Amino acid sequence: MLKSKSFVKKTRKGGVIKVVREHYLRDDIWCGSKLCCSCSQDEHTLEARPSIDSDLVKTAHYLLPDTNVLLHQIDILEDDLIKNVIILQTVQKEVKHRSLPAYKRIKDIIANKEKRFYVFTNEHHKDTYIEREGGESPNDYNDRAIRKATSWFNGHLEGCKRHPDHQQDQVQVILLTNDQANREKAVEDGLQAYTIHEYVKSLTGKPELVDRLALITDNEHKMDKVNADIMVQGKVMFPEYVVSSELHAGIKSGKYLQGTFHASRENYKEGSVNVQDQDKAVFIKGLSHLNRSVHGDVVAIEMLPEDDWTCPSSLVMVDNSKKDEFNDDDFESEPDGKKNPVRKELREPTGKVIGIIKRNWRPYCGILQQSLLKGSTRRLFIAAEKRIPKVRIETRQAETLLGCRLVVSIDSWPRNSRYPLGHYVKKLGEVGDRETENQVLLLEHDIPHEVFSSNVLSFLPKLPWTITQEDYDSREDLRHLDICSVDPPGCTDIDDALHCRKLENGHFEVGVHIADVSHFIKPGNALDDEAANRGTTVYLVDKRIDMVPDLLSSNLCSLREKEERFAFSCLWEVTKDAEIVSTRFCKSVINSRSAYTYEQAQLKIDDKSQTDPLTESLRNLNKLAKILKRGRMDNGALTLASAEIRFNIDSETHDPIDVQAKEMRDTNSMVEEFMLLANISVAKRILQSFPECALLRRHPVPSPSNFDTIIKAAKSMGFTIVIDSGKALSDSLDKAVNPEIPYFNTLLRMMTTRCMTQALYFSSGTLPELEYHHFGLAAPIYTHFTSPIRRYSDLMVHRMLAVCIRADKSYPDLLQKNKIQAICNNLNYRHRMAQYAGRASVGLHTQIFFKNKQEDEEGYVMFVRKNALQVFIPKYGLEGTLFLKPEDKTASSLFTYNEEEQSQTAGDVSLHMFDPVTVQLSINASDVQHQKLMLKLVKPKVSGFSVDSADVTEPPPKKLKT
Repeated sequence: MLKSKSFVKKTRKGGVIKVVREHYLRDDIWCGSKLCCSCSQDEHTLEARPSIDSDLVKTAHYLLPDTNVLLHQIDILEDDLIKNVIILQTVQKEVKHRSLPAYKRIKDIIANKEKRFYVFTNEHHKDTYIEREGGESPNDYNDRAIRKATSWFNGHLEGCKRHPDHQQDQVQVILLTNDQANREKAVEDGLQAYTIHEYVKSLTGKPELVDRLALITDNEHKMDKVNADIMVQGKVMFPEYVVSSELHAGIKSGKYLQGTFHASRENYKEGSVNVQDQDKAVFIKGLSHLNRSVHGDVVAIEMLPEDDWTCPSSLVMVDNSKKDEFNDDDFESEPDGKKNPVRKELREPTGKVIGIIKRNWRPYCGILQQSLLKGSTRRLFIAAEKRIPKVRIETRQAETLLGCRLVVSIDSWPRNSRYPLGHYVKKLGEVGDRETENQVLLLEHDIPHEVFSSNVLSFLPKLPWTITQEDYDSREDLRHLDICSVDPPGCTDIDDALHCRKLENGHFEVGVHIADVSHFIKPGNALDDEAANRGTTVYLVDKRIDMVPDLLSSNLCSLREKEERFAFSCLWEVTKDAEIVSTRFCKSVINSRSAYTYEQAQLKIDDKSQTDPLTESLRNLNKLAKILKRGRMDNGALTLASAEIRFNIDSETHDPIDVQAKEMRDTNSMVEEFMLLANISVAKRILQSFPECALLRRHPVPSPSNFDTIIKAAKSMGFTIVIDSGKALSDSLDKAVNPEIPYFNTLLRMMTTRCMTQALYFSSGTLPELEYHHFGLAAPIYTHFTSPIRRYSDLMVHRMLAVCIRADKSYPDLLQKNKIQAICNNLNYRHRMAQYAGRASVGLHTQIFFKNKQEDEEGYVMFVRKNALQVFIPKYGLEGTLFLKPEDKTASSLFTYNEEEQSQTAGDVSLHMFDPVTVQLSINASDVQHQKLMLKLVKPKVSGFSVDSADVTEPPPKKLKT
């Protein structure tokens, strides 16, 4: 059956064309039910006798949810109790249009055969297709299509009851909708329709499922208001948002600005909004001006008059309120014509949030706050991420959930609620349990960590795997070369190896050999899709979350010693002065002679009695690497610092038994230099063949304002930091050496690391060539080629390079810059989250290490706050907040803060930036949510001073990742 519709459409040039749209209808689309005796189908999704006990629906039934139920109550639908659900094509399309994350979750449920979710293509079924009526809104049309399909199903299944095998069966389709008008019309049509809340409350088999119901109000998105009895009824606390039409018109005209909101880590009443094409973020101060923004939301802001601009507070403020009701102290009054107390030179562009463009809420991990009212079902949830506000939830399981890690989702944030409203999703485990805490940090950083599916594993090579003669014939045989790998101890995913040999003309041949992962992972299959989604391998202290299955990462792709492996080789001819004479690339077969650790390789180089080919190769590589590094430094490449630590883990308990700073040797730098050289060489080559879609990596020049803190800090010690260029910055950092404070230069370089922008992947055709530059490396062009086992970016670059040298065929997606850029966007996000997860893992294991310990350690003051000191402890790579809070006194009665000198003074003791201090480290277990290290000032001794709490943050950013 064919339905066609024609209409007239104007072209861009003012012409008129007739457009005809054809819609095909079918009569052979089956209903999906095993009960059916008329549809011809091979597989039945819906059971003939669905069983779920409900006080509301006494008969066997299937569920048919509308769009809003699917969007907002997906935590209910994911529960094991909910089965035999019909998803209409109309509903699925609308969910995809409105929320891709929700759409992906629905697809995952549908793929789970045990859940029995059936997608019915109602828009192509001749009996369920409807046409849109004149003047009918899209929402009303969709609701009518849903009611039509529900009615058809009930009539269709009624006829199926006459089948001899199903005489006793009576199955109805229940429409779930929270839309009152839609529900009333459904009842008028003789359908059974209930709200999701009515239905879930009627389920006798799992009463606790009620806790997972989302609380949706009509405050922000004009959604249906349900269960008004559990909504907060109180005074209005926040300004009303500007209506959507006015909001978008204001952004278009420039009256309002749009950007991403970032909540402050140090003060819950402050935040900033990064506005596109503006170097400096707009500062937001006060809960009223934050106006219900949650970290990560895309918001619209209105700039305040310049006279009302302000700056971040020097106070470190945490929302420690034990109450869940309105607190007037949290809401600061307007200036009311009074003189602005902030000096003009300190003021920053300041604004206020007047609307939400897009909520970027996600499920959050955390714990329940102890309630002052015993037996109350209303509780506050405290997220593990400090930048997320407390969330008000309803739960009947509060007493059993205390002391456990939970997952909670935010549903809405009405104007009359101090905190957003949300619902309980699931329990993870007890606070402090290592596996639970690992799961928390993986969930909090959105790290895909599920086991690889059978579909993904089906694309792995079958064992036993061998190299065929055809493989040898199609590759360059480099098995005769003295190749070796140099990696950290315990490394099993070895993706790079090197060699160096002297040529007859006195030059050297240097080779970097990289695991050929692209041979095993072909574009577009499930294995490739999974690797693309994960983006990177994530390294935690006690485990590794692989990007690709273990068969590849630790076996077939790992360049293990004395085993033949496929490689992608980059070969240079270089002079003794490390000048490149020629470069070539090839797919190869190699056999690594040995797999060294950095320490083992260094010992071989330093042992003059060893003169074997591998040792000579390493020595020559080391000499050439030093020349290459000196050249990079002369060009303005930066050497930044961080304190990286390594834990020694007990093999049985998996507890950290020792912690030590990672030692950097010449061999670390040797490997790094040749990996950098390979990445630069490959970047140049792929750009030649893929000028519009080469996958490259850039490091944008930081905004000059980023360096304000470090310039001021260096100036306080008599040094000048010049930021005119990378070379000038590098030179001025080299000169900033204070013999009296040996760690001063390292601290300064650590602070400089924080001034840097994030290095990013990008598609070459999306930016002008001037923006390809990598600031940190002082390289005009750069990419990632050397770690395809653990980075999907490198796998993509391998595919491009293979096409360049005609070692493999191209494919359409490789030639589309927008698709390459979409891949880059995901990779940038995944790499950032992996970095944060790694730091969080270090923090977790440091806490475990100190659980029953108390140690005095040397530290340095990095920042001076109004009520605290930020102290860095080099031995453990930690930066902690030491609150200046004496016993039974106010902070100001003992310590005096000097903003000009950035100092805290008590009696004859004065503390400034970079001053050495001794602090006592121990665990403060009073805060169950953030069991953290407590810092106590030991030296210099201040009479009458003690500290009862401290806040230890994540380790500082690691060395700039190239």
